[in-house]
Amino acid sequence: MSNQLTGKDILEKNFKTSMRGYNQEEVDEYLDAIIQDYEYFQQEIVRLQQENDRLRKQSDHTRVRPNTSNHQVNYDILKRLSNLEKAVFGKKFEE
Repeated sequence: MSNQLTGKDILEKNFKTSMRGYNQEEVDEYLDAIIQDYEYFQQEIVRLQQENDRLRKQSDHTRVRPNTSNHQVNYDILKRLSNLEKAVFGKKFEE
């Protein structure tokens, strides 16, 4: 289990200072860049999850569709075969 930081968590993080501490302005600028990356990646994760869900639904829909179209193709073949039989046998009966 990992704790997921948010941009707000990063923004509100306070660090202790010491005599030989880091330049606070430099740290703040770096944290601002990190916050922007976090927010971008969070949005990208949501977008990819939505796209994944959409593609799964589309895939499920297309899996069902061929069976339906196969039935239609089979029906069309039987219809053509019936018409062919009528044409062939109809002519034999006339002879």
